[in-house]
Amino acid sequence: MQTDCVQPFLFEHLDIRGALVTLDNTWLELAAGRDYPDDVLHTLGEMSAVTTLIAANLKQPGRMTFQLRGEGPINLLVLDCDEQLRLRGMARWNAESLIPGAALPQLLGDGQLLLSLVAASMRQPYQSFVPMQGDSVAAIFEHYLTLSEQQPTRLLLAANAERAVGVLLQKLPEADHKDADGWNRIGHLLATLKADEHLALSPLDLLHRLFPEEDVRVFAARPVQHHCPEDWEKIHAMLRSLGRDECDAILREHGVIHVRDDICNRDYSMNAADLDALFSAPAHRMH
Repeated sequence: MQTDCVQPFLFEHLDIRGALVTLDNTWLELAAGRDYPDDVLHTLGEMSAVTTLIAANLKQPGRMTFQLRGEGPINLLVLDCDEQLRLRGMARWNAESLIPGAALPQLLGDGQLLLSLVAASMRQPYQSFVPMQGDSVAAIFEHYLTLSEQQPTRLLLAANAERAVGVLLQKLPEADHKDADGWNRIGHLLATLKADEHLALSPLDLLHRLFPEEDVRVFAARPVQHHCPEDWEKIHAMLRSLGRDECDAILREHGVIHVRDDICNRDYSMNAADLDALFSAPAHRMH
């Protein structure tokens, strides 16, 4: 079974495109050491799947970040993926107000979806804010994609502690001319998929299970990985931006400078000797 991949496909005679994502090791590594409650884990897993599906459409080197910010028990979900399908992400939640089994609108509260896109060809990052509309992660992103890409979209997402999966379908401009009922038919077939089947099947088995009578062209699968390496260069650049006086003040107060990288679940610490080395060495030589 091929895992940790995005599998693109096309209904050739219907002008409908799609993609499936399966995250196994990628999802396990992203969630490792976080102790997420079930509802947080489930929501973050679905966000991981849909972010990867959308990032698979990046046509040039870049990085796409989605943030769901709300006022509910889950107050922040951040997923970040580049054109090589290297994924990272995290969630923040309030344990005291988290009600197990609550519906997504209650878990997130009022909030918004933010997309940030950074690419080498762009002079400045692109940002887009969209109100959270929908009672599921899939519904929120269906609304976002239909608005932003002007193409009707269907999403089906599922996640548990071991795997996160997703299916994306998009109706292309000539779909109604090729088959007036094609989009509705494919949507009805997709709706027959149950979450436990979705989580258990490989991408190709899933296509055969859902669309046995359709002419589906399958393209090469693209690998996905969790990618959140130690990045001292980023920490050094941040401390340099604060300046030596500010860093010395923090050091005097706390005895050590501690930096928390939430998205990678990593801690960085620097003592007086480290600080001396940082500010005495040229910036390009620090690692």
